[in-house]
Amino acid sequence: MSTKTKIAVIGGSGIYEIDGLEGAEWVTVEGPWGAPSDQILTGSLNGVEMAFLPRHGRGHIHSPTEVPYRANIDALKRLGVTDVISVSACGSFREEMAPGDFVVVDQFIDRTFAREKSFFGTGCVAHVSVAHPTCPRLSDACETAARDAGINVHRGGTYLAMEGPQFSTLAESKMYRDHWGADVIGMTNMPEAKLAREAELCYASVAMVTDYDSWHPDHGEVDVTAIIATLTGNAEKGRALIKGLPALLGTDRAPCPHECDRALEFAILTAPEKRDPALLAKLDAVAGRIL
Repeated sequence: MSTKTKIAVIGGSGIYEIDGLEGAEWVTVEGPWGAPSDQILTGSLNGVEMAFLPRHGRGHIHSPTEVPYRANIDALKRLGVTDVISVSACGSFREEMAPGDFVVVDQFIDRTFAREKSFFGTGCVAHVSVAHPTCPRLSDACETAARDAGINVHRGGTYLAMEGPQFSTLAESKMYRDHWGADVIGMTNMPEAKLAREAELCYASVAMVTDYDSWHPDHGEVDVTAIIATLTGNAEKGRALIKGLPALLGTDRAPCPHECDRALEFAILTAPEKRDPALLAKLDAVAGRIL
């Protein structure tokens, strides 16, 4: 059974729009998890429905800790989104992943601690697998779109999600790089990726390298103006990547071969008669298929 593709882009630092969106309109989406980061820009690109959500809000008003991650994912699910592309700025732990390069992330280390990380809880307990937290099919499309746009892209990498808003100490940076095997570092992909899986949405992460983290011996010589220049260049490249996605994903969408869209199939453990009606009401969009 096929459905219609609807692609959502969650834009990070520097990306606040999608170029060339037809019938573009900012819409307000209300849900039981509070207000999302901002209104959501909807429209179509090359015949494929698109939605764009600025993760930090227009004007960059939400810190990484305070982004309403649950409200964001719930809002996208309510809009009928099928595929979520996260685009975010990051620091690099690898010499070869240089500023201006993109990394299509496939693993995460979650070091965040001040955020709500699940839609489920007392009254409806569920455990989804995030062994492979990104969708290979969607990641393929992101990699191809990046290459087609002439972007230097690395396929596969581990993203260390830190709480922030401060950057790492030198000791932390060295530990993440040398002992934990992380490739890039950012503040926003967790719990976003976990929540997308709970909402049965395919999720891919494109990390745009702005700088080497503090481990790099020359990092102290990089001034903020250089980072801002890289961020601006990355935003242009990010928009070029996004433009290529509709043609690669198409208008008709078959079930995900990796079962991202069936992640809740055996996840809910609470017996039906013990489930909290109030929580079930809040899960109407996220888990409506299974409940």
